[in-house]
Formats: sequence, structure tokens, C-alpha cells
Amino acid sequence: MGATISTCWEALPSATELFPPTPAVYTPILCCFQYFPLITVVQWILSWHPAGKTSSQSIFNIPGRIAWSAMEIVGPINLIYCMVTPSPYAPSFTDLPVSNILIATLYCTHYVNRAIISPFFSAPSMSPIHVAIMSSAMLFNWFNSACLAGWLRGYTMPTIPSFHTASSGIPSSRSTVADFIPVVGVIVFAMGMAGNIYSETALFQLRREEAEKRTAKKTDDETPGRQGSGNKFHKVYVVPPSRGVFRYILYPHYVFEWLEWIGFALAGTAVVPFSALPTSVSTSSVGIAPPLRLAPWLVPAAWAAGKLDVSLPLPAVIFVVNAVTNMLPHARWGRKWYIEKFGEKAVAGRGAVVPGCAWM
Repeated sequence: MGATISTCWEALPSATELFPPTPAVYTPILCCFQYFPLITVVQWILSWHPAGKTSSQSIFNIPGRIAWSAMEIVGPINLIYCMVTPSPYAPSFTDLPVSNILIATLYCTHYVNRAIISPFFSAPSMSPIHVAIMSSAMLFNWFNSACLAGWLRGYTMPTIPSFHTASSGIPSSRSTVADFIPVVGVIVFAMGMAGNIYSETALFQLRREEAEKRTAKKTDDETPGRQGSGNKFHKVYVVPPSRGVFRYILYPHYVFEWLEWIGFALAGTAVVPFSALPTSVSTSSVGIAPPLRLAPWLVPAAWAAGKLDVSLPLPAVIFVVNAVTNMLPHARWGRKWYIEKFGEKAVAGRGAVVPGCAWM
């Protein structure tokens, strides 16, 4: 047993191969991350999610603002580190095309809001988060940022199957469609981010107003901050009224975030792979990763990229799929929590993320 463990341990990549990932390690990381949706099956079965409004008392809890910031900041820190760290397998950061740097900027912009502005400036309070939730979110964001970093540094990775004429998956020519899609992507990303921030801000404002009402009434059984917190907004939650972005669904901020990452993936078709960079910025070591056999649910995206003759933004597509499959069960359990807390009448027949769908 000891020999087996030792052999497995020795087979793991070293820190220098992971930070940043080398081309040889990049493919296994991406391969693991593309199967994340299989893990989310557990989230459909178990409602246990000790964070936010469903958090509970535990010795393993971390203060909400600190835990949220920690798990969200991992992504941009790792992405920036991987992109600026010199590597023999990729050009230097200053030699990267503007399009690659722009995509990295979009990602970091999102997470500056998520890791700093939202927890410390926008949210009236944040319930404690269990260390297991914080740790798993940090791991998710590390995997995601590592996959994105290799892609944005220009690693070329053939996919199986590939629908491009070139085996490397690089489009054979630059078409009008290829120039148009990234522009649409940036617009969609901006719309999604604006909608996400607006929706969350509206929720925060509703919580503030409810806390102020409770404070004014000075009720004995529902005083804000009763549970050992000096923050009067602590554990004050409301079901959003059915108007505005909440007219048809309870979690528009989730849908807007998905829209944001779809735009990110569309914009990512402008990312220039290593093998397409000018010879003047090439290095002696070619940044070509081993081939990756795509998960079945990613094949349609590869087919569409081949049909449109654009680069496949595979890590960004994987991010979209993983974000949706991760957040969807949370939305479903969240709707159930709203019904248990406020009643079916308050929910008013709204779905979690699908209008009029009681199940979702």
C-alpha cells in the first residue's frame, strides 16, 4: 500500500509544472475540469450548502466577507501569475496579442467585482461560509484560471474529434464571421455583467429596506443581528417581489452571469494560439499540448467552431458549462428555500431560472 501511494505521489506534477502549467500538464488539467458537471450530480441530490441564506452554525465556518473574497480572488491572482511568469513554452506577456490580453482583462474585471466590490462594498452583510464550501470554490477557481491561462498564453491543443481542416484546430482563414463574433461577445459580456450587478444590487437593497423596517418595529422575536452579530442586516432575507428583473424568475443574477460567460466564450474566438503568432515572438520550445478527447457535451461546440471556421475557445466553453451546471442546482434548492420560508404565494409561481417552471 505504501509503495502504491508513493508511486502515485511521484507521478503527480511538480509545483514548477503547475504554476504555471506546462503544455504536458495543461491537457490533464483541462481533461479533469471538463468532467466537473459529473460532480454536480451530487448537488442535485443533497441540499447541503452551508453558505449564504442556507448557512448554519459550525465551528468550521469562516466569516462571510473574508471567505467569499478568498475563494473568488484565487482566479484572477492565478491567471495573472500564470500569464506574466516567464515560460520557455510561450511568448512573454508583452508579446501576447491584444486580443488575448483583452480576454484576460474581462475575466479579471468580473472577479474584481466578485472578490472585492461585492463583499466589502455592496453586500449589507454576508453569512458565514463553511470551510468546505470555501475550499471547493477555491479549487474550482484555480482549475478554471489555470485552464484559461494556458489558452491565453497561446498553448495549442488538438482536440479529438476536431472539425477543423487543420489537425491543430486552428481556423484555415480569417473570415468576416470570425471578426464579428468577438465583438458580439464583448457586448454580450458587458450586458451580462451589468445585469448581474444590477440584480444583486437590487437584492441587497431589498435586504437593507427589510432590516430597517424590522429595526423600526423593534420586534422581540425577529430583531436583526439577534444571532450574535452587531450587523442589523445579519440573516435578513426577503423574497424579491415579482417586478423588474424578478418578474418571472427568482435568480436573474444567475442567468445574467451565464450570459456574461457566454459572451466571454464568444469573445474568446479572437484568442490567437501559439502556432499562429509571428515568428519574431516564437520560442525554441513549441507550446503544443497533448491532444484532448472532448467530453461528449463539448463536441457540439467544437463542431460549431469548425463550421464557422473560428478558433475553438475550449477553456471558456468549459467554464460556461461548469458554471451553469454548478449554479443550476443551487437555484433549484434556493427556490425551495424561498417557498419554505415565505410560502408559495410570495414566490408567485416564478421559476428559479426558467419562467413559469415550478421545478426549475
